[in-house]
Order: sequence, then C-alpha cells, then structure tokens
Amino acid sequence: MNYQLEIKQIVDFPRCRIYREFLQTLMKDKSIRTTGSSYLFYFMVLCSYANFRTSYRRLEGISYLVGPGEWICKSSELTEWFRVRFQHQAFSILDTLQRQNYISYTRLGHGHLVRFSITNWKKHNTVLDYNYPCLKDVGFFFFPISAVHELISMGKCSEMDIVLDLWIHAIYNDEQVQGSNIGPVVYFRNCTGNPLVNYSDLAIRWGISRSSVSRILNKLQGMEYLSLISFTGRHGSIIYLCNYLSTMFNISDVMIDKEEVSMTFCMSVQTKEENSLSDNSEILDEQISINDSIPETAFSVSESDMKQIVKKVVKILATQGIPCTACPLTHYKLYRLSDCGETDIKYSLSIRCPGRGTQYLFEISIRQ
Repeated sequence: MNYQLEIKQIVDFPRCRIYREFLQTLMKDKSIRTTGSSYLFYFMVLCSYANFRTSYRRLEGISYLVGPGEWICKSSELTEWFRVRFQHQAFSILDTLQRQNYISYTRLGHGHLVRFSITNWKKHNTVLDYNYPCLKDVGFFFFPISAVHELISMGKCSEMDIVLDLWIHAIYNDEQVQGSNIGPVVYFRNCTGNPLVNYSDLAIRWGISRSSVSRILNKLQGMEYLSLISFTGRHGSIIYLCNYLSTMFNISDVMIDKEEVSMTFCMSVQTKEENSLSDNSEILDEQISINDSIPETAFSVSESDMKQIVKKVVKILATQGIPCTACPLTHYKLYRLSDCGETDIKYSLSIRCPGRGTQYLFEISIRQ
C-alpha cells in the first residue's frame, strides 16, 4: 500500500507547536527588543521551561519534586530569561500573569527560589506518568491560540511579542487560506481566508503606531525573520515567514517570489521595461514565440507584455527547480487555448530544450 505524506499547518487547529530550541534562539537574539506591556513573550518563556512529566531538581542542597506544568528556578534565572535588570521587575511580571490566571507561583528558600505552575497545562499538553528529567532545550509544547489574542491585547507589544504573534499565526498548505500553498503565510484567523493585512489594523492589534509597524516589519525582514510583500493602492501587504518549514517540519524552506504571489492573488503583474532589463536579461525576445489565433478585436494582451509575463513565469519556474530555464538554446512557445469569459484568457506555455531533448507544458491563466 502506498502512502503520501502531506505537510500542513492548518487554520482550524486551536494550538500551535512551539519548539524550545526556536524560543531559546529568540531569547539569545539581543537585537530583538522585549520592552513592552504585552506579556506574550514572558508567558511563553515560562511555558518552555515547564515540565511535561514529574522530575526532581536539587537546588541549595534540597531536592524538590516538580510536577507536569511546573518548574522551580532561581530568581536570578528569571531576570535573565525576561531580560530585566532587577528581580523586582521579574516578580512584577509574575504577579501580572498570576492576576490574569495564567500561572501561580510561590517563593521558596528565603525568596531566592521561585516555583511556578502553568494554569491548564494538562488541557493543552500531554502529561507523561513517570519520573524522568525534562530537557529544556529540545522538543516542543503546544500553545493555545486564544491565549495569544488575550495577551497581546493587554498593552503595547514589544518586537519579541510581534515575532511570536506572527509565528503562531502562520498557516501552510491549507486550502482555506489563499496563498498558503506558496509558503507559510501569516493569517490572523479573521474568517475571510485572505491573509492580506494593512498597517492600520496591525497598529491597532499591537498597540503601536503605523510608522512603528512599518519600521519593525522592515527590521524583521532585514534580519530574515520574514518576507514582506507590499502592494500598491489599498491591497495591503502579505507576510511570509522565513525558516518556518525547516524549524517546524525539518524540511527545506521555500523562496517566496513576489510575481508568483501576485498571480495567486490575481493582482496586476508589473511589466515595466526597467525591471525586465535587470531581472530577465538572460532570456531574449527571440527565444519567445507567441501564437495568438484569436482575432485582435477580442480581449487580448499586447505581444510585448506577453513576453514580459513569460519571462516572469520562467523566473518563477527556475526557483522551483525546472531545468533549462537559464539555457540560451531553450525555446518558449505560447499558444492561445480559449477565452474563459470576458476577463480571463488561457494560454499553453511550451518550454523545449534542444540540447536535452526535453519539453515541459504549463497552463497560464491571465486576468485583466
């Protein structure tokens, strides 16, 4: 019997896997600021240290029994995890999370030790019924999506809160969310299936200004945490995450191409001459032939624009591993198939390489 493995991160699942190694990497990245009045980052750090089974930990000469969803640590460790200077700041964070019923904690050892417990840990994570030490830098835990919305609404989000909010809301290969087949796209579950967002909505969501939204997203893009695709007019922007597939599924990450995203969302593809000179200079117009059998009175696209579209399609195919796309001997033929109504035209694209003797056929649908 043959089986086919299909990797997805679906929108209907109420929890998200958070890998401890990924969170540890974020905690060590000092270039991402943690100052803010939203507590998403702090709560997630505590969850990453919580036990998933019973174990013992020896501190200051005393052995403590730590149950699932609990952990015991030094107060100095809390200041390091939360990136605060003083211990009273760390305890202020714990007090806030305890008032919101996310955790409960007690101070031990004359105030030098802290024992905390995650509320409703067993509701979202499997508990193992045996004693063994729990590693804190491997494996993953489940984090509820509902907690994200509650925590980020408590106040102004820090850069770290924003990174985690984007990561938790990534969707991959779910037919309910447009564009998720291209790569892991950020979708805030607004029941539209459209991941397009605008800076005004993000500013309200994160409690910051529109200029801060633009600055932070561009900063994270420069740090290769995300790929930001912005469109003109009122279309908004689309956010794809970098290194998501390798972290979540241990597979190769995909390269996001703006033209491919534009075609998926049926947005206008730019065909300016200056872009074609730099991006598609390896493909000559002589390599492209267009056979348009429909009379000119019908809806059609000019030959020069069609050649630019072919070049952009070939560029996308090259990123997907189609061979011969950079060969100067490859010939591209475009045939009109039929009209699909008043706004759509279907073409057949033939890519033939005489050197290898191979031929590839693709179908292109163009919408005005």
